[in-house]
Amino acid sequence: MFIISLIYSGKNIDLTLNPFYVLTPSMDVLNFLGASGRLPIVKFEAWWSLITANWLHGGLLHILFNMLALKTVAPLVMYEYGVCRMFTIYTLTGIAGFLLSYIGNVYLTIGASSGLCGLIGAALYFGKSRGGQWGQLVYKQTSGWVLSLVLIGFLMPNINNWGHAGGLISGVFLGWVLGYNDKRKENLLDKSLAVLFVCITTWLLARSVIRGFILIFT
Repeated sequence: MFIISLIYSGKNIDLTLNPFYVLTPSMDVLNFLGASGRLPIVKFEAWWSLITANWLHGGLLHILFNMLALKTVAPLVMYEYGVCRMFTIYTLTGIAGFLLSYIGNVYLTIGASSGLCGLIGAALYFGKSRGGQWGQLVYKQTSGWVLSLVLIGFLMPNINNWGHAGGLISGVFLGWVLGYNDKRKENLLDKSLAVLFVCITTWLLARSVIRGFILIFT
């Protein structure tokens, strides 16, 4: 989706040497592909953007940071909750983060960080709930991540703290509701829910990509 957003942006890509804005896609393109926030939801009633915004990024540094975080957090959550519950948590906490961003009057927002904070919240709940040496280790590690998120939110520009907070809180809640492997194994309902979210997400993203292709190239 990041590469597609750059292709669709064409000459409107930001080629600045500022590391925070290098390879920034056009805001109009990001809005069309599914950015969330007050603008798309109020002006275009694009409630579906609560899902699609989780898969868009606003620059090279933005996506690199989020993918490095994903590489760190996702394997832990997949191991303790299973792949299906991990994807469900990522999707639902992304929705929660962008919904809170809308309520908090964030104009335009994108990025995987809401869902990532949701995964951190689920890992935080796991560590606290499980206890023992392993649980304490996970809880200590994830607590450090939460502290880092708070510091980054205050120190770096253009950070969506509403999205981070919504993702983190809903991640703790879903970790409790869905449970982890030590409490119960993934079942058919977990798998069906994940497949449903995969299908909905794929359809929403593909719809925007196809419409954009038709508008730009034909």
